[in-house]
Parts: sequence; C-alpha cells; structure tokens
Amino acid sequence: MARTRRLSQAEVEEVFRRFQAAEPEPKGELESVNTFTFLVAVVLSAQATDAGVNKATRALFKIADTPQKMLALGEEGLREQIKTIGLFRAKAKNVIGLSKALVELHGGEVPDSREALEALPGVGRKTANVVLNIAFGEPTIAVDTHIFRLGNRIGLAPGKTPLEVEQKLMKAVPAKYLRHAHHWLILHGRYLCKARKPECWRCPIADLCRFSAKTPKPA
Repeated sequence: MARTRRLSQAEVEEVFRRFQAAEPEPKGELESVNTFTFLVAVVLSAQATDAGVNKATRALFKIADTPQKMLALGEEGLREQIKTIGLFRAKAKNVIGLSKALVELHGGEVPDSREALEALPGVGRKTANVVLNIAFGEPTIAVDTHIFRLGNRIGLAPGKTPLEVEQKLMKAVPAKYLRHAHHWLILHGRYLCKARKPECWRCPIADLCRFSAKTPKPA
C-alpha cells in the first residue's frame, strides 16, 4: 500500500482546489451544542458511526452539556444513555474521567492545546486533532481509516502508519486548504472513495488519482 506513487505538488493542489469548488465550507456530521459536547461526541465516535453517536447524544446533551452535569449524571447514568454505542462501558468511564479532569484542571473548559487534550482520559492524537481543527480552527488533520486509505490509494500521502500519513499530508496540502482538508478527505472517503467499492465513475479527482483498479460505472 505504501508504495503508491505520490502525486506531484501541482496535482495535490488541484485535488484540493476541486474539493473546495465542490464544497467550499465542508461540515462534520457529529452533532454537539458546545465545545465540551463536541469533545465528548468525538470520544464516543471511536469505532462507531457518526449517525449512531448522534442518535444517542441528542438526549444525553439535553441533560449533560457541561463537565459538571456529566459528573452529576455519573458513570452508571451515562452508560444507560450511550448503551447503543459500541464499547460504551469503556467510553462512559473515559467521558466521566475527562469531565473530572476538565473541572479540576481547566475550570470546566476544554483546553486548546494538544498536550492538555491528549492528557485527558480517552483522548489520543486523532481525537485531539479533530477537536483542535473543528472547535478551535487549527490546521490539523486527524487520520482515521478513511484518510489513511485515501492518503495511500490516491497517492496524496502514502504511508505505513496514520502518523506518517498525517505528517506527509501536513507537508503536502497547501496552507490555504489545510483548515478544511480534514473534512474534505473524510467526506470523500465516506461517500465516494469507499473501502470496498469506490465510486470512481463519479469522482471529481479520478483523473488525478493513482488508484489503478478504477471501479466502472454500473450498467
């Protein structure tokens, strides 16, 4: 996978120019009401679909939209609210833990530094990148399964690990596109450049993509 020939810088620029032309202001699909609930939603979304998370959090965030309220709900109460989400027991423990840390260490506010975010229970590099990008407008790229696949398949940033793909993308994506690159790539991977059957026949960057086994248009 990592042997894919990389796109040239001009081709990378053209890829993101087309993404921007198609969707100037891409939006994530996780629902939230403030920065804290967004952080919680991202933590809950690990190995789960955004739609599944949203279904559970619509009711949850009506009763627990601050770290203090989440602590009042308690781990058992939180488990009941999110039991439809995969790994809900471990996630409930992490959300209560990060809520406690936010109250005790950050005055109940979500910190805007990577170091502080990654110190919270259940928050790794990918989650921190998502929060920094969407909540605080930082030019970060969170490499999930979609972006890892695209980095290699398209030839944007071939790499053997998510961190390698992230580092290559940060160097390759022109600065003017970095703010939204994360969303463009995730949405492209989710709806067009799918893992098993990419819809190459309707892809806006098919002529630039290094993927050789292009999927033909269904008859």
